Amino acid sequence: MQARIALSVLIVLMGAGGAARAAERLDGEAIRKAFEGNTVAGRYAGTNRPFSEHHHPDGRATGHNRGVPNTDACWTTTADSVCYYYGPRETRRTYCFTVERSERLYILRRQPGGEINAMGTVAAGDTEGASAGAPAWSCDGLISAAPPSARLARR
Repeated sequence: MQARIALSVLIVLMGAGGAARAAERLDGEAIRKAFEGNTVAGRYAGTNRPFSEHHHPDGRATGHNRGVPNTDACWTTTADSVCYYYGPRETRRTYCFTVERSERLYILRRQPGGEINAMGTVAAGDTEGASAGAPAWSCDGLISAAPPSARLARR
């Protein structure tokens, strides 16, 4: 499956005007600069289902995953990853990804493991109007605030 995805990425990049360049791995600061205030949209590698999330400066992520609207999604960065968390502290699910960029394409790889989770692009602002009509929630910024026995969730 990953070979087909890699081939698709290469074809897209070559069709975009020349030879594909190697992907650049972003650190947490570069991820924040790219994502904050913008919309990250694309498709999940395993299912090809869409996602689109507007990354608010206050840590909220409005939009949808696989067509399901976000009602409590939050995002933050670490030294080398972007992490998303969903749900209250008692049942929080956390997903972290390293991010690579090759021209306009962003590749999110699962942490730990390194498998490709999703590919997408970043567009300036709230391109799909995800903030309009979204329920109100706040983010505490604590990706580690899951029950003691919980581990990072895997998709």
